[in-house]
Amino acid sequence: MLCPSCRRQLNRGAAFCGSCGAARPGAAAPLELVLPDATRVPVTGDMVVGRAPGSTLQIDDPSVSRTHARIVVDRNGAPWLEDAGSSHGTFLDGVALNAPVALRDGARIQLGNHQLAVERRRGDAEAGRTIVVAPGASLMLSALGAQATPTAAATQFGMRPRVRSGYALKRMEAEEGDKRFVLRDLETGKFLRLSERDAELFQLLDGTHSLADLIGYAEQRHGAAGAVRVARLLADLGERGFLAGVASSATQGEEPPGRLRRLIAPREKAWAGVGRLFDRAYSGGGWLLFTRPALVAIGLLALAGVGVFAYLVAGRYGTPFVVASKLGIGGLVFLLGRFAVVAVHELAHGLAMASFGRKVSKAGFKLILVFPYAYVDTSEAWFEPRRRRIAISAAGPVSDLALGAVFSICALVFAGTVREVFFQLAFAAYVGAFFNLNPFLDRDGYHILVDVLREPGLRKRAKEQFERRLSGRGRRETDSPAFARYSVAGLAWGVMAVGFAVFMSLRFEPVMVQLAPKEVVWTVLGTLWLALFVPVLWTIGKPLVARLRGPREAV
Repeated sequence: MLCPSCRRQLNRGAAFCGSCGAARPGAAAPLELVLPDATRVPVTGDMVVGRAPGSTLQIDDPSVSRTHARIVVDRNGAPWLEDAGSSHGTFLDGVALNAPVALRDGARIQLGNHQLAVERRRGDAEAGRTIVVAPGASLMLSALGAQATPTAAATQFGMRPRVRSGYALKRMEAEEGDKRFVLRDLETGKFLRLSERDAELFQLLDGTHSLADLIGYAEQRHGAAGAVRVARLLADLGERGFLAGVASSATQGEEPPGRLRRLIAPREKAWAGVGRLFDRAYSGGGWLLFTRPALVAIGLLALAGVGVFAYLVAGRYGTPFVVASKLGIGGLVFLLGRFAVVAVHELAHGLAMASFGRKVSKAGFKLILVFPYAYVDTSEAWFEPRRRRIAISAAGPVSDLALGAVFSICALVFAGTVREVFFQLAFAAYVGAFFNLNPFLDRDGYHILVDVLREPGLRKRAKEQFERRLSGRGRRETDSPAFARYSVAGLAWGVMAVGFAVFMSLRFEPVMVQLAPKEVVWTVLGTLWLALFVPVLWTIGKPLVARLRGPREAV
């Protein structure tokens, strides 16, 4: 369901919009005014804020007028803030009030020299507001929402560890599991998941507590395992560069990249601030795609398109890379189609981010060898619940399938060269969908699977377990059946990809040999098959070779 005010997605069962703070139809958002001393005043009805003794909220400050501001609750239960003719004015989020403005969760009210926060009290099972400590900030904010306190001077890690500035922290919903706190490095974009116990320790890393204090607190709270928990937390934070005065492991002992690494390293051109463009596109009509009827229609279209494209292939209504009996024109149409599909794919990710009220920090192009592709940075999705992360990851492949369906239907309706053009465009869309849904590459399908299985680092951990077992190094108690199934499914996916390529090649080989010499056609097809099958052979062959060499090395 979309918010009637800002058209962003509403949280399931929430009484208010998490993006704009507007009350859900038929419900009011239970807001509270938070004073500088952390006192919370519920907004349950009309209120008068001022210095006068009869005020609902009396503020003893000379810069505050006797009757400074009013909060009026409308018939729907939504609170509105208005200035009451004060001397110094009333400001909401830095903007002076000239008319009543609806209050929302996260707003800041300025009354003279006095500031109030507007928040909704959250239960322990709910997600918290994102806490951001900008780089260079002089305050250390509590990870659990306590009032900010000045940090001590920076000290060396090992005596009085201190978390450096430049991070964002959010408590996720209880359904996220044990590690429901998400910590992000604002400089590198790296993330770290913390448990609630680790988050309690995190708020003590302000440079004023010694290691002995931290270990004592942890042992008091968590028993004999407290010291181990402190050591593990400091190691994780230090490895990722979150601790002041400690270089991350990524920057320690780095060797200059070799010529091969420089050659295959991606060349990136990024643009910051593109989030505003996605917000405009969403507000300008993109939100219609996220209404329930539109989502159902897109899903049915995507399903129908797969059947139509299969019918086109079975009936040879088109040939890959061939338009008007020319391979060159067909290849050009295919490439242009891929660029168009990629653009829509990334636009879908951006619109999905906007629908959940998240900003896209940057977007751009990458060039790997000679292959270009576009990307949108969706890392902010890590601050959203699991089901929302899945939706953001799935938005791109769904757009691929929807475009492929539209192009397939057009290819079925039209004839001649127009049909061949639409067939190339449909082929380009489905190649993109197949590639992006591959759960064994670092693409959308993999991120969806990680969230579905709740297994962070799935690919790396599964690969280590698979290679260890296949190479004959035995099993461990920590081995997971899910990792084994993932590895077997990866091999099956690779074999299926090779089989599909072989089928398509043999299906259209008679047409291709009429357009190019037979030796050239089979050289290209053989190269394609080899390129697809080499990763499968490498995955199986490397540990098998190690298994065969093992006994000889032991002797």
